[in-house]
Amino acid sequence: MAEHRTMQRAALLDAARSLLSEGGTDALTFPALARRTGLARSSVYEYFRSRAAVVEELCAVDFPEWAAEVEAAMAAADGPEARVEAYVRSQLALVGDRRHRAVVAISAGELDAGARERIRAAHGGLISMIVDALAELGHAEPRLTAMLLQGIVDVAVRRIELGAAEDPATVTEVAVALARHGVRRP
Repeated sequence: MAEHRTMQRAALLDAARSLLSEGGTDALTFPALARRTGLARSSVYEYFRSRAAVVEELCAVDFPEWAAEVEAAMAAADGPEARVEAYVRSQLALVGDRRHRAVVAISAGELDAGARERIRAAHGGLISMIVDALAELGHAEPRLTAMLLQGIVDVAVRRIELGAAEDPATVTEVAVALARHGVRRP
């Protein structure tokens, strides 16, 4: 029974990823989840109390995997500037990943204060990954610099997500160039 519930929950999360990827937060509804998984709508409520709970669960499951991919890319880089580049590139490469839609869905405004704080803390962990590289580069305020660097990444993510006029590869290259130039030894 427990294994069945685990499989159903995983199927619901996978369906939620697909819905978010295809149509954004508006597409994530309990009737749509029910259709995708073959469950009755009332059964979906047995697993999640709200859309916000689905998004929160996706973030709890997907964000650590996403962060691990960023961390692995940074670990493979040689030197602090290369780690900065890997930090930016790996996050932007994940924009097209269905898991990223859940993280973007945070901005939907449906989450309660506790959920927002847990997600903010997870995001803070992502920023913490780059602080050491910035300190190695001689930044007096490496944490502040990391937050500003993440701002570059966030804007680039939005440009890619919105399907801006620029090609995603161009957005990535400009963001990487700006980041690398901006974090050189002060």
